[in-house]
Amino acid sequence: MGKGFLTFATTTILNAVSNGYSYGFDIVDISGMPSGTVYPALRRLEDAGYLVSKWENERAAHAKNRPQRKYYELTRSGREALAVAVKRYRLLDSSSQVRMRPKSSEA
Repeated sequence: MGKGFLTFATTTILNAVSNGYSYGFDIVDISGMPSGTVYPALRRLEDAGYLVSKWENERAAHAKNRPQRKYYELTRSGREALAVAVKRYRLLDSSSQVRMRPKSSEA
């Protein structure tokens, strides 16, 4: 992933993180994208310097009877890249909402 260009999917992921969805499954859930898209993108975004991550305390996860979560946070360059990408995709986002509606069975 080159610096300065974000795909619609990576923009969606960064936007989710900026809105408080900070771990992988939460991002999968809110975005509707498959985990096979989200998790590799999170790694690439971190490698590019747009995100930083840290693992939650193992005891906290164990106390809630679930696996440890890796929490992501936007960096300054991630916030800047997201702001540019949101402007670029603003029109696409408006039109894509129409395309994302469930396809009618009559079509």
